Amino acid sequence: MESSREKLSAFLEKHLHDFLTHWRRHMYISEDDKYINHIEQNGIAVFQLVKEALEGSLQPSEIQALAEKVAKQRAEANINMGEFVYNTNFGRSLVIRYALKSGLPIEDLQLLVDDINYLFDQFLFYAITKYTELKNAEIQEKNLFISQSHKDRLTLLGQMSSSFVHEFRNPLTAIMGFVQLLKFEHPNLKYLDIIDHELQQLKFRISQFLHASRKETKEQQKGVIFLEQLLEEIIAFLYPSFVEADVEISSSIDPEASVYGFKDQLKQVFMNILLNSIEAVKEKDKPRQIYIRVSANQEHVHVVISNNGPMIPKETVQAIFEPFFTTKKLGTGIGLYVCKKIIEDHDGQITCTSSEQLTSFAISLPLKKENSLPV
Repeated sequence: MESSREKLSAFLEKHLHDFLTHWRRHMYISEDDKYINHIEQNGIAVFQLVKEALEGSLQPSEIQALAEKVAKQRAEANINMGEFVYNTNFGRSLVIRYALKSGLPIEDLQLLVDDINYLFDQFLFYAITKYTELKNAEIQEKNLFISQSHKDRLTLLGQMSSSFVHEFRNPLTAIMGFVQLLKFEHPNLKYLDIIDHELQQLKFRISQFLHASRKETKEQQKGVIFLEQLLEEIIAFLYPSFVEADVEISSSIDPEASVYGFKDQLKQVFMNILLNSIEAVKEKDKPRQIYIRVSANQEHVHVVISNNGPMIPKETVQAIFEPFFTTKKLGTGIGLYVCKKIIEDHDGQITCTSSEQLTSFAISLPLKKENSLPV
């Protein structure tokens, strides 16, 4: 005698054409779906799984194999997975609707419908899991490509800057030498101080590129650096810029705060941050203020350079140390990147915070005492 499972399987097979016609009419299909001709075949394949489940001959591996095949097609077609889920669940509802028309006793149908639902749930689980896995791998591959492209750009920057900047260094050194000679021979000659200051600024910018290309480290010698002396030298050097921008600068520096490292590199960091601070406060009305605070504990020296310029947006703060990132029309985007690199090379950390009141760059460096210097 024919069982309820066999009767339902035969009934659904008999109405397969009607089922597929209804399903095609109401499903969602993108016109640019590269696998559009496979969708009906996949629907028929799922229908065959339903029949095998009803007949008791279905293997779980068959569900997974078909689900992963369809998921791969959906991923390659780059189509919204929501369409697939909708079409699958719509097919499920049609199968159940036709099952209810089979005339089988309701108590038999309840068990069979549970089996059908379980099949579709398993199918969707395997398909979505595989789709997610494939998309995550695709994203990872794209991120790897972006990361490699980013490294290639940095390599190109190093190659370009080391060759391009060295072409400027020799004539710049000669010009600076002749300016010093003119200052000695004609101490009252106008504008020499301004020319000298601008040439020093240019030398500073060249040093940024040279450090980015890692060409200068071997030319320098490490030593003990007292930050009070270093920062006073920098403030004196930048004094014309403070006056021009009408900036008030105040400082509180622990005279015992010292670090062990490359003086020129750390000078480059503090100068870059101070120059950026001057540019920032120019964008607001007076008073324009910059604060320098240096303190030391038993382990670290903490330097905080703050300004009362406009607040930096949160998304900008998060990217401010990335190479090539700049908000300036003529900026190169390497200044703060080089600062971060120098500080990290000195086993330190640099961070930026910004509010409506203050924007601060905080630097932490290992404290070096006389009895802790390398032998």
